[in-house]
Amino acid sequence: MTSRVFVALRVPADPARAFAAFTAEIASWWQPNQLFRITPGGDGELAFEPGVGGRLLTRLANGDTFEIGRISVWEPGKRLVFGWRQASFSPGQATEVEVLFEPVGEETRVSIEHRAWDTIPQDHVARHGFPETVTLQRVADWWRASLGALRARLSG
Repeated sequence: MTSRVFVALRVPADPARAFAAFTAEIASWWQPNQLFRITPGGDGELAFEPGVGGRLLTRLANGDTFEIGRISVWEPGKRLVFGWRQASFSPGQATEVEVLFEPVGEETRVSIEHRAWDTIPQDHVARHGFPETVTLQRVADWWRASLGALRARLSG
């Protein structure tokens, strides 16, 4: 079994709007984390290229771009799955993020499962030498903060 993080939060929007905010507006709500910087230069401005095979990219202040991952599932208003890698990962290393958008009354439950952290060695710079449970807790805190910012964005 792969090590993974699971977090969920309700947002004040229907699933289609929540999906659109998550994907098309990610640059407006993304919360960088100093422990898990995407590149040595920081997280930059994130953007999804829509559709299966599209990329999650970040554009840094100097104009450089870095591909974080490719989209493997793109189901607007329902489900999104994409690869996730930091610049410090070797070419064969990656984790995966799955996001579900489920209607709950007039809100949407956005749940994130970020998996395959066990493929990143404990001595890798991205894990800061933390034991697996600490790494996963810190990743969960990071996603919780970002989902909170997404909820704030949708609250207007």
